[in-house]
Amino acid sequence: MSAESATHTGTAPPHSPQSSQPSRSPQQPAPSSHGRHVVAVVVLVPVLVALALWAFAWPAARTAPRDLPLGVAGPATAAAQVEKQLTEHEGAFEIHRYADEAAARDAIEDRTVYGAVVVTEQGPKLLTASAASPFVAQLLQQSVTRQAGGAQVRTVDVVPAAEDDPRGSALTSSVLPLTLAGIAAGAVVTLLGLRGRRAITALVGASALVGLVAAALAGSWLGALTGNWWAQAAALGLATLAVGAAVAGLAALLGAPGIALGGLVVMLLGNPFSGAATAPEMLPDPVGTIGQWLPPGAGVSLLRSISFFDGAAASGPALTLTWWAALGVGAVLLGSALKRRRETNEPAPAVREPTPAN
Repeated sequence: MSAESATHTGTAPPHSPQSSQPSRSPQQPAPSSHGRHVVAVVVLVPVLVALALWAFAWPAARTAPRDLPLGVAGPATAAAQVEKQLTEHEGAFEIHRYADEAAARDAIEDRTVYGAVVVTEQGPKLLTASAASPFVAQLLQQSVTRQAGGAQVRTVDVVPAAEDDPRGSALTSSVLPLTLAGIAAGAVVTLLGLRGRRAITALVGASALVGLVAAALAGSWLGALTGNWWAQAAALGLATLAVGAAVAGLAALLGAPGIALGGLVVMLLGNPFSGAATAPEMLPDPVGTIGQWLPPGAGVSLLRSISFFDGAAASGPALTLTWWAALGVGAVLLGSALKRRRETNEPAPAVREPTPAN
């Protein structure tokens, strides 16, 4: 039978033995890669859990005063006796001497000390500032009462916390949402492919809106903040921008892994090291210091200074947040410029000329 007749009768030529075997798609990963992925998940998850437990649980389990600024005021002889009693707890308090109660009050309002023991003819008098830290105010009351042999100690809250939030719970709880908002802003800007000025505009706009919404909720609705409303919104927005710009900047330089790196730093280090629930001086060394260098800790300190202390000691945390935001914005611009240069230097794909048919 001729080849032409075989075509008409529908008889196909026999297939070779190799053609019957299914071919592996070039995009289908090899079995060995699946094994590596399983091993990576099995190893990475416990490591992240251990890191999270260390970052959150270890500082909480080691909470104690470490060079906590405390004032002592009154006559020299009596004040020296009180100072000697307080320094029996080695390394617990950093004592500041003041001539009288008025000077001690000024130091508390300037955020130089967390409280002060004033020696009077009626006995010791304790000045506290629950707005700086309700936890520290309670700790000082317990310590001074113990030093007085259990006698009742007169306590005056010089700078009280908000009436609707006496324990500072709402202020403490605001750290995590603001951190998440900053991470989300940086990640979304990266995933949408925004570069340069567009990315910066998106980050600034999102941070400003977050600051307004957070101030409306925490200040106007919950009553957890006092003071100038616009200053609070600016502080909240700056804290969000510091996180968002850092995440977007790392992503612009490192790609998608930069999002994970930025999120881990501000979440696993910045959040538990912030000292928002207690105070930086209540955390193990050097955790408290590191926490104030990161956006969450600096943001809480700035918000407390603006809300309750008329801006006292606000320059340090404001400068820290500004540096984070500026470095992040610079990284975004640098990453965009580098990517544009790589795209310009890439050779254009060769254009194949169409082959005429026979």
